[in-house]
Amino acid sequence: MSNRRTVIITTCVLLVVVGAMAAYGAWRVLSAAPEEVSLDAAVAAVEEQASNDGVKKVADTADALSTDGVWYVDTDSGSFSFEEASGSFVGFRVKEELVKIGDITAVGRTEQVEGELSIQNGQLVSVSISADLSAIVTNDSRRDNAARNAMNVRENPIASFVLDQPVDLPETDGSQIALQAEGQLTVNGISKAVIFELEAEAVARSIVVVGQTEVIFADYDIAVPSASIVVSAEDHGVVEFQLLFVRG
Repeated sequence: MSNRRTVIITTCVLLVVVGAMAAYGAWRVLSAAPEEVSLDAAVAAVEEQASNDGVKKVADTADALSTDGVWYVDTDSGSFSFEEASGSFVGFRVKEELVKIGDITAVGRTEQVEGELSIQNGQLVSVSISADLSAIVTNDSRRDNAARNAMNVRENPIASFVLDQPVDLPETDGSQIALQAEGQLTVNGISKAVIFELEAEAVARSIVVVGQTEVIFADYDIAVPSASIVVSAEDHGVVEFQLLFVRG
């Protein structure tokens, strides 16, 4: 009788532990996804860093978005992690439904970004950005590998965006501006015309730009990742970025 009682107690304890582990796993999956890119949040991070570094707002900051010149992606400022990034990054968001958990948003990001933009006579004349998708990270190493495999990073690790034609920049007194940028997005070696919705603001010695566009995975020959825990995943998602630019 004593042995039977011990088995029952042990079984109950194991069930509690397994349940706690499952609850923790669900909490981790659901809570770890970062928010969508936000210009306000990005600007606040740059301002805080500039303040900590003792950088004062320069006289031409308010006019930076209408000042001629070439600006390069800043890969030194800010910090990067999956949960919180104050520096430059490119990533994706896609909705999934998981077994016993429900709907979540899967997010992947890479800080391996480079590129430049050129402003001439009040126009955004050119933009060229590239990102290394083989460095994509998510909240789970298993999802990292699934995402990278789906995007075929072994053969085509670099994704890029190139502006098709100049864009007139709205006048600004230093506040935020919004515009659309049409160009060629290349993923997995396949290029498609897309329109990015952009927001930008000049702060300290930087131009902060965030943007996003929706893509259909099949257009880029990307297979939606599957796993035993995934009930379904949408065949489309959002490409997003947060980029800090500094003058060359």
